[in-house]
Order: sequence, then structure tokens, then C-alpha cells
Amino acid sequence: MNRRTWFAPLAALALASVLAACSKHDAPPEAVRPVKLARVALGQAGSAAVFAGEVKPRHESDLGFRIAGKVVARHVDVGARVTKGTPLARLDPSDVALQAQAARAAAAAAETEYQFAKSEFDRYANLHDLRFVSASALDQKRNAMNANRAKLEQARAQLAVAGNQAAYAALVADGDGVVTAVSAEVGQVVSAGQPVVRVAREEEREVAIAVPENRLDELRDARALGVVLWAKPDRIYAAKVREVAPAVDAATRTFAVRVSIVEPDAEVRWGMTANVVLQGASDDASALVPSSAIYHGEDGRPAVWIFDPAQRTVSLRAVTLGGFREDGALVSSGLAEGEWIVAAGVHKLRAGQQVKPWDAGAAPAPVASAAPRA
Repeated sequence: MNRRTWFAPLAALALASVLAACSKHDAPPEAVRPVKLARVALGQAGSAAVFAGEVKPRHESDLGFRIAGKVVARHVDVGARVTKGTPLARLDPSDVALQAQAARAAAAAAETEYQFAKSEFDRYANLHDLRFVSASALDQKRNAMNANRAKLEQARAQLAVAGNQAAYAALVADGDGVVTAVSAEVGQVVSAGQPVVRVAREEEREVAIAVPENRLDELRDARALGVVLWAKPDRIYAAKVREVAPAVDAATRTFAVRVSIVEPDAEVRWGMTANVVLQGASDDASALVPSSAIYHGEDGRPAVWIFDPAQRTVSLRAVTLGGFREDGALVSSGLAEGEWIVAAGVHKLRAGQQVKPWDAGAAPAPVASAAPRA
């Protein structure tokens, strides 16, 4: 075949392929982004301060043996509930039992010597009445009897001490509570007074916090105090300051403060993380919003995304920040009561973008756990 005969159809086919590749396709429609919203509530922020702490018992005791010895039994573990008199651990009783036996024998010997000395005195007293012995001889027997009586009392006291030592081989709880720590195991040799078991009483529970020295005035001027558990942020427990350390910590420059929970329930457990919230004076023009709602543009000025429920679009609005707190950001101006703002993902939006609420029941800002109401 002639080369020109088959080259023309191939060129036409290649040109058609190039033109098809260069043709523009319609872009797919942009997906509507879901956003988390928060409603603005003015005048409910207040001047609050939040301190993170740990739930601890008010009364907690380290229990140990009053004598040294080898641990041969431990009857409780961490978390065990005990009552007064419950056995906790026991030492090897061999040595203290032998000491008690020796003290018992010494007391018996002293009793025998005293009875003999008393009989001797009684006989010499009769002989003295008959004028067969002198008064000096009678005085010697009286002194011997008195000395043996003192030895008997000493032996009985040592026997009582030995009996107590034998009883000290068993460690028992001195009150109702819960075992929070165990410091000794079976086979370990412990010294007198060494902590073996830690028992905490359940009557009172409190939160231990550290307050910087420049913020003690906030603690004194607070109108109300509340405790919010991280595990249960929707509940606020009424609280009061029980103790403020008289001296500042040399390393952290903070004061150790104990805040008592007025009516704790079963949800408040030892070791849980909790926030102590101090409620101060409120500002009617300020609003507390989530910290994640603050948007910083290229100029660095703070702003928030306002959600329009009618158009379902977002627009950027500059605001004035009153500062950041542990429970959110305080906006002093730029927001109106009842407006909806985007609470998360603000750096992925653009003006006029179509969005949809991710959670129709979004909580108003501030959230319930932000500050206790007076």
C-alpha cells in the first residue's frame, strides 16, 4: 500500500485523541463541610479561675509494725475495704513468743522468791514478839521482803511488755477505710515503724491543688467554689477551702491548698483529676468561647467564624480578646447574644463557604462545666 494511504487516517485519529484530552471536564461539586457549633451567651463567663488538682482523702495513715521482724503473711491488697480490727499483716511470732515465755518464767521465779521472803518475815515477826530475835534481824527480813516485792512487780511489768510485743506481731486496722498502698511483701524483713500498709478513711474527700503566690487573692475573693471532674464534666460539686499551706514551696513557688468537696458521691474517686473553679464577678458584655474557636489570620488579629443559620454559610468577624483561661477564651467585644460560632476546625474554612452543623444540640458557650453559679 502507498504510505500516504494509511498515514492520513492515523494522523486524524491522533489529532482527535489530543483534542479529546484537552477538552475541559466539569469540576465535581464541593462537599458541604460539617462544623461543630457553639452558641454565644453574654454575661455568663464571669471572672473565673481554674486550678487542676487531684482527688485525695483527707485522712490517710501509713500503718506499720511496732516491732521488727519478718513478714510471714499479708491479708489485704490495694483497694481492699477494711474495718477497725481487721488483720492486715503478720510477723513471724517465734522470737516474741520466746520472749513472752521467758518473761513469764521470770515472773514466776520472782513470785516464789517474794513468797519465801514474806514467810521469813512473818516467822521473824513472831520470834521478835517472843523476844527471841532482835529488831535489827526483823528489819533485815522486812527489807528482803520489800526488795522481793519490787522484783515481783518488775517481773510482772516485763511480762506485760512481752505480752504486748507478742500482740504487736499482728498488724490490724485502727479504723474503717480503704487500702491505698502496700509497701511490704511476704518474706521481707521490716524494721519497727516501717510503713507496710496505707489506709485512707472515706469520710471526707478533697482536691489538692497548687496555687501560685501571685494568685492567692483570687482564692480569697472568690464568690463560690466548685469542683469539676474530668471524667464527669457535666456535674459541678460545691466545695470550700479547708487548708492553705502557711509557707510557699521553695521549688515551685506555689502554696499547697486543700479544697473539700461538700457532698461527694460515688463518682468521686481517689486519684481522679479534677478542676477547682473559682467564680468571680461577671461581665455582662463578655462571652466565654472555646479556645479552638479563635481564628488568627495573616494579620494576626483574633477573629471567629459566624454561622448564618438561614444561608448555612460562615463569615469571619474580628473580635477583641479578654484573655485565655483554662476553660476557654474570653471575648470582651465583637459578639452578640445568641449568635452561633464555629467551635472547631476554624483554619479549614473560607468566607461564604457552605457548611452544616455537625451537632444540632451544640452546647452554648460557656459550657456547663466552665464555672459554678453562685
